[in-house]
Amino acid sequence: MRTLHIGLRVEVLERSLEFYENLGYEVVGTVPATELGDLTMLKLSDDDVVSLELVHKPDAGRIDPRGLSHLVIQVEDLFHTVTRLRACGIAVGQPSSPDGSDDFWTIMLTDPDGYRIELVQWPVGHANGMTDADFQGEAPQAGEAHD
Repeated sequence: MRTLHIGLRVEVLERSLEFYENLGYEVVGTVPATELGDLTMLKLSDDDVVSLELVHKPDAGRIDPRGLSHLVIQVEDLFHTVTRLRACGIAVGQPSSPDGSDDFWTIMLTDPDGYRIELVQWPVGHANGMTDADFQGEAPQAGEAHD
């Protein structure tokens, strides 16, 4: 068993597509007129599979992102990514290092519908994602635990 992708309801599809394409996602395909709405399937350029589904149903009402804490995306070079996003007009703060090292960086930003996104640059040699090795030894410090 494995998680396939996450689906996010979006209010204005074109606005959300522009945002996520600027983050580095590509449209794989669409599934029109489902019970949930029109579905747009996205993947990151380095991935082989869909990891994000934008769900657009114009008459579904206002988006309330409070039930989702955040979406986490791994990047190779966070500082380069921040520069690129700023050039696209996306508001991004300054990266910080949760453990104070020079090679583990994170930053939070918000998409057009209010969903929070964490960008993570793992230290060299770290697995592509969190594993049980991240929790060996002492408990995670504040800012390291993920919901």
